Amino acid sequence: MPTHAGTPLIEARDLTRVYRRPRTSLTKPGAEVHALRDVSLTVHRGERYGIVGESGSGKSTLLRLLCGLDQPTGGSIRFDGQEIAGLPERRLRFLRENLQIVFQDPMSSLDPRMRVRDLVAEPLTALGLPVGDRVAGLLDAVGLPATAADRYPHQFSGGQRQRIAIARALAPRPKVLVADEPVSALDVSVRGQILNLLADLADELGLTLVFVSHDLSVVRHVCETVAVMSRGEIVETGPVDDVWAAPAHAYTRTLLQAVPTLEGLL
Repeated sequence: MPTHAGTPLIEARDLTRVYRRPRTSLTKPGAEVHALRDVSLTVHRGERYGIVGESGSGKSTLLRLLCGLDQPTGGSIRFDGQEIAGLPERRLRFLRENLQIVFQDPMSSLDPRMRVRDLVAEPLTALGLPVGDRVAGLLDAVGLPATAADRYPHQFSGGQRQRIAIARALAPRPKVLVADEPVSALDVSVRGQILNLLADLADELGLTLVFVSHDLSVVRHVCETVAVMSRGEIVETGPVDDVWAAPAHAYTRTLLQAVPTLEGLL
């Protein structure tokens, strides 16, 4: 397994995120909900880093903070050496160019009124970057024919739509690709294909991959390092094969026993 040295590309320290529930009384504020508690992690350049946990574990909240889509209540987040916690949106262009996201449900993240050509080119247009022949190259990279550019999302299968979403995310040539449960909405028969595609693209393009899932077997297939989350905390982290073979925390052992495996399908 490769090792990664040098300055971390993503570094979070002591992150907390507290939400307040809606008020139920005229005299009392809503109750506080601690979604994250003192979470720290380090992702190095070129690393494949998995974040795994059940629904409600805090992984989605952590993902939003790392992507600059929400602000922490406390703590620090540095991207390529630059602090992003607390920055307004107008100062996050560098993050938008260098970090892109593939969401869980490709149909909900792709505008059904737009042709594939325009969907893939949209991030480039939004960032004021040249399009050129970039769309054709990206479609080829994700295993779709050039004719796909003239079609609409509803004309593709779920796995093909996720390939379109991956091509769209890769358009600005990001340093980091964040995959948020990218195969959980897909048929089991095509999950392995999308996982293999993400792993191959990470290698070929030198991407740093942050992969979020509720299934440790999926993370094991793609990632080198894993952080296991429960109740807003990282309870265990380490090389994914080590965590799989000898989990140190009781929650990780429970997760391994409870989640169906994809072994034999990948």
